[in-house]
Amino acid sequence: MKVLYLINHAGKAGTEKYVLNLVKAYNNTKCECFFAYNEPGLLLTQLEELGIPCLQLEMKHPFDMKAAKKLAAYLEKNQIDVVHAQYPRENYIALLAKKYYKRVKVVFTSHLTIKTNFIWRITNSFMTPKNHKIISVCNHGKELLIGNGVKKDRIEVIFNAMTFNEGSTPSTIREELGIGDEFLIVTLARYHFAKGLPFLVDSIKRLKEIADKPFKLLIVGDGELWDEITAKIQREGLSDTVYQLGFRKDTENILSGADLFVNSASCLEALSFAMLEALSKKLPLVATNVGGNSDIVNEETDCGIIVEYPDTEAFANAINTLMTDKEMYARMSENAKKAILGRFNYDTMLEKTFDTYK
Repeated sequence: MKVLYLINHAGKAGTEKYVLNLVKAYNNTKCECFFAYNEPGLLLTQLEELGIPCLQLEMKHPFDMKAAKKLAAYLEKNQIDVVHAQYPRENYIALLAKKYYKRVKVVFTSHLTIKTNFIWRITNSFMTPKNHKIISVCNHGKELLIGNGVKKDRIEVIFNAMTFNEGSTPSTIREELGIGDEFLIVTLARYHFAKGLPFLVDSIKRLKEIADKPFKLLIVGDGELWDEITAKIQREGLSDTVYQLGFRKDTENILSGADLFVNSASCLEALSFAMLEALSKKLPLVATNVGGNSDIVNEETDCGIIVEYPDTEAFANAINTLMTDKEMYARMSENAKKAILGRFNYDTMLEKTFDTYK
């Protein structure tokens, strides 16, 4: 079987991790992998290093027929069996390519939790029946897809997943930053409005007012709101508490040195790879009740505390509880491991995803 992975921006976010993980798992074992993209980035570099054939494909909009024809020609030339598209634009272009190369199956993974407008609902109703399968990475995403005009019988929920890797190599992040025994909170997030970083800073300000235990927060990531968030941190007098690390490749090292992971998303969140990565390090979670976060943090998993957005008081109290309640912390830490080995099992995700190609 030959599978082509299709994404517009080959960057460094969660969707790119998703594609990279599938290619690493499947290539030369279950199938021969190919890749097509529009805008280059870290993912392109990573796949080229793996020897994956890569096609640059300009995709201006979802109904870009020039892109569809070029894609179809590439699919036919390489006898591709499946296109696995990420995001609606890529999915529509792949479906249009079927007009010229009919034998290809198109699988689409929805990584978004967005309620679309009337026009998208109509186009989804006649385009998505052509999909071989549609994957939603969270239950909330499935509900939204149905509301957005996607046929229910095409959708399968397959959670993102992560291998369990508690790690044996000691973290160096505390030494690097000069942090001692303080309670260390971490978030991995782009500086984007959907990630709720202003809300997080406000919550940390409140936490500083109520907490008896010293703590630090590390924000790992970059993005267009960097200057705005930096100014807010300084304005709130939190420069000695909040460390902005920018984009880092050593997230495993950082998480290994942390005590708690927080997700402050305000909207658009599907199923966070960063939260799963934190669970793989046995870190309890505090997260907003947005998108797929409740698939990870709930009564069944009992691996953290979920809070309604934008309740800064509740968010600060949740963090403070896990800072002070050792019994709760230990229980949720063990449950983090159980969640990764069970509900978010990596091998199960790989098997279910590959089954959608058949």
